Amino acid sequence: MTNAAPAWSLTENAPLRHLNTFHVDARAPRMLRIADPIALPEALAAIGAADLLVLGSGSNVLLAADPEDVVLVFENREISALEHRADHTIVRAGAGVIWHELVMWSLNEGLSGLENLALIPGTVGAAPIQNIGAYGAQIGEFIQIVEAWDRQEQAWVRLDQEACRFGYRDSLFKHEADRYLITAVEFRLPLLHELQLDYAGIREELQTMGIEFPVSADVANAVIAIRQRKLPDPDVLGNAGSFFKNPILPLEQIDVLQQHYPELPVFPGNDVGNRKVSAAWMIEQAGFKGQRDGDAGVSPNHALVLVNHGNATGAELLAFARRVSAAVLEKFGVPIEPEPRLVGARW
Repeated sequence: MTNAAPAWSLTENAPLRHLNTFHVDARAPRMLRIADPIALPEALAAIGAADLLVLGSGSNVLLAADPEDVVLVFENREISALEHRADHTIVRAGAGVIWHELVMWSLNEGLSGLENLALIPGTVGAAPIQNIGAYGAQIGEFIQIVEAWDRQEQAWVRLDQEACRFGYRDSLFKHEADRYLITAVEFRLPLLHELQLDYAGIREELQTMGIEFPVSADVANAVIAIRQRKLPDPDVLGNAGSFFKNPILPLEQIDVLQQHYPELPVFPGNDVGNRKVSAAWMIEQAGFKGQRDGDAGVSPNHALVLVNHGNATGAELLAFARRVSAAVLEKFGVPIEPEPRLVGARW
């Protein structure tokens, strides 16, 4: 008879290079691994943890310095269909599930909605925090419940979509990062869904694939092909995907910019009074696409992607990102901000 795996474990002086997609060498003073979230309150009480840094695959984090906090890693990786309805299914996924694995699982089950979000690095537990999005879709649209341990109230909570306060790359969890520890997410995934095809070359990719009447799986394959072509594989070249947010600007400012730069790409904003502009285009125009300083640089294939060519430190990557931002501000008068969470530094 074998002993059951422990519900949680604690390691001291734990290396973090394998837990951040920039592959920055950093170490945690203590690392708490949670296999069964039910044990989370007990584990936190036992180790006396005050400050925590939750890491999934570290795909939305730049470790500018060694964290001073306990690093928390969820290892619950179950996916299940909770409820089947005529037009949708409720799907529950543990915080430790790899995001792309959930996307492919949903497509294999005949479900729609997540196809535009294929191949985004990271875990399910991290997805609501950033309200991850790509190719015209955002995950908040499909989230029904986020289950979390509320450290302030010392209680389990189930937060619905409205309570999560999703916005563009934003959520309640981003603003109260130390309060909620997300342990599972429940999604409402439709059987049929209006496909999002009018963003960043998806229709053209489908035409290249010879697909005239696409289904969700076809869109996912098109997105995967585009991402693999444009974005470096973090396993090969350290990066966290798009490092900079596309700025959302008032219409008046966009009108002035387009008078000087008529080729500036502009996308819909979050209301009628603003629009989103392309940070990648501005970074490229500022001359930083493909540039590097030591091992810190910008991808030659996509100007939004900050990359680690080998052994750049987190501080070096952050310094290079600040140079990029300063150049864009000087040329266009537009501030650009990072998407990833900065650990050990402020922007």
